Amino acid sequence: MSIVIIGGNDCMVCKYKNLCKKYNCDAKVFTQMGGSLKNRIGNADLLVLFTNTVSHKMVKVALTEAKCSSLKVARCHSSSMSALKNILEEHVVEA
Repeated sequence: MSIVIIGGNDCMVCKYKNLCKKYNCDAKVFTQMGGSLKNRIGNADLLVLFTNTVSHKMVKVALTEAKCSSLKVARCHSSSMSALKNILEEHVVEA
């Protein structure tokens, strides 16, 4: 399963990816708006939005792309490890 994480803290990117690996998921993490975010989301299975740490523009671009690609979207205000773990437990079957 592939996951795209939008938002979060720059210093937590490796931790987010490591937690996703424990659930046998490939993760792409975008903590800041890049010029080609729309093209870099790709064909993921789940889009995780940490709404507290992203701009409205970034959320809008991500949701537009998710709608076009029929992605499942999980929103969370907190960008903590426990918040991501709860999302993964809800949407992914642990191996």
